[in-house]
Amino acid sequence: MKLISSLAQTVAAGTAAALIAGSAMAEDITLKFAGVHPVNHYANTMLEQIKTDIEAADVGLTVKVFPAGQLGSGEELLDDAMRGNIDLVHGFIYPNRAKALEILSLPFLASTRAEIDAVYRDSDSEFNQILDETFDGLGLNLMAVVPEGFIGIVTTKKPDNHATADAKNINIRVWGSQIAKSLVETIGYNATTMNWGEVFAALQSGAVDGAICCTAEQAYTAFAQSDVGDYFIPYNATVEMTAYYASGETWNKLSDEQRIVVQSAFTKAANDFADHALSVEDEFLEKLQESGYEILDITDEERGALAATVRETVWPQAADIVGADVLDRLTN
Repeated sequence: MKLISSLAQTVAAGTAAALIAGSAMAEDITLKFAGVHPVNHYANTMLEQIKTDIEAADVGLTVKVFPAGQLGSGEELLDDAMRGNIDLVHGFIYPNRAKALEILSLPFLASTRAEIDAVYRDSDSEFNQILDETFDGLGLNLMAVVPEGFIGIVTTKKPDNHATADAKNINIRVWGSQIAKSLVETIGYNATTMNWGEVFAALQSGAVDGAICCTAEQAYTAFAQSDVGDYFIPYNATVEMTAYYASGETWNKLSDEQRIVVQSAFTKAANDFADHALSVEDEFLEKLQESGYEILDITDEERGALAATVRETVWPQAADIVGADVLDRLTN
């Protein structure tokens, strides 16, 4: 995302057209673009929008879209993009390749929509600067991040004491993050670390009783429409955030005019996607209920008490994981 500000300024100044017309075009390239969301999720509309916008610019780029995890899970796509096997990715980011990526799981970093905008949607925020530096170190080019809303927990069993930090007496899946694991254990769950691709089978077999994973929209499209799960608890402790990124190897092959077109398409899609996702939470909570789910509500007072407990317990551990300097940059 290092080029976001400079490219945006170029486009805003009205010089992009001159740049495209005046520089030599690189050879025609077909870009493999992979996504991970279920086929009926709005994210796939954005994949097609990006493809259309890039190809319509007529700068020698063709995009072939592979939605719904066809080329692998978020963990696998990150590795493949680092190797140059996949050109463009829209996926969830896991910290298996860089400890700094644990900041994605820092709970209660944002608690309101305004804070989501300030932390996640401002490309100049400390959060995005840290991500940009980390992706660059992995040989990737971060294009944009998409906050899709606050995350809740899907379960097949009703947890005890769902609105407090007392023991819940059920075991839930957590993604591969020490911070996320500490979060769910701090609020009373037993936790089992598990890749996304294993979640459905584990829930159906009873190996776990639930999963921390999802916005209301994701819970509906991924679980309720597959008749998996019975309860949704909107803890809103962390933000569901996906990223658009490119293989550094691919990015370096593109000409300046191709980079401008690609970056512009991703920036537009990220804004469109976030606007949509942040506006439909109540709608999908209703759809979950209509599908047979029970929503276990939490009051603002109860959520505030949970947030205080989590910040007191988890944030000092986060400093040990990501580094005190990184945590200071975020929290200051």
